[in-house]
Amino acid sequence: MKNLYAVIRRPIITEKGNLQKELNNKVTFEVHPDATKQEIKTAVEKFFKVRVLNVHSLNQRGKVKRVGRFFGKRRNWKKAIVTLGPNDKIEFFEGV
Repeated sequence: MKNLYAVIRRPIITEKGNLQKELNNKVTFEVHPDATKQEIKTAVEKFFKVRVLNVHSLNQRGKVKRVGRFFGKRRNWKKAIVTLGPNDKIEFFEGV
């Protein structure tokens, strides 16, 4: 991938993610399925102006869901857990 704006899709804000952010300085993002760890690291450093120490990425398989008698499947997606430097911080909801 050459376009860094397509790498990061959205932050994942959950209770577990907030706990990781407070205790271990880790932030979770949904990323493009073809993105590599190096591209994720470069995009986060460029957009949020922080230092990235480590990137863990994993592919999430879509769940099979049922509506009445019909079955469907959610899409597959990729998640990245980014470890930030000790003095760096990313705030998604400032002043709330």
